[in-house]
Order: sequence, then structure tokens, then C-alpha cells
Amino acid sequence: MFATADAPLRARAVCEARDVGIAPDNIDNVRLKLRRRVERGILVATEQGWFTQPRP
Repeated sequence: MFATADAPLRARAVCEARDVGIAPDNIDNVRLKLRRRVERGILVATEQGWFTQPRP
């Protein structure tokens, strides 16, 4: 979903795209997963709470 996104995504948008319920616990879990991907260099956090793939 990040490859096709025109702009950075928030954790809530990722939950909606993955068809996960929009509950605070679900959003927090997705946010933690996204942060781990940032730490590994898979994603980039452009601003606090906004995630995207690194662009060359």
C-alpha cells in the first residue's frame, strides 16, 4: 500500500486499508509495527505519525 500511495500514510489509514477495525488498540499496534519498520530502514517517518517508503 505504501508503494501506491501518493503521500505519507498515518496508522489509521493503514488500518483502514488492511480492513482492521478502527479501535485505539488496533491503531496503536499498527503504529508500533510501522515504527519498527522505520528502525529497520524499510519505511521513513517524514513527520511524527506519517510513514512512507524511502524515495530515491
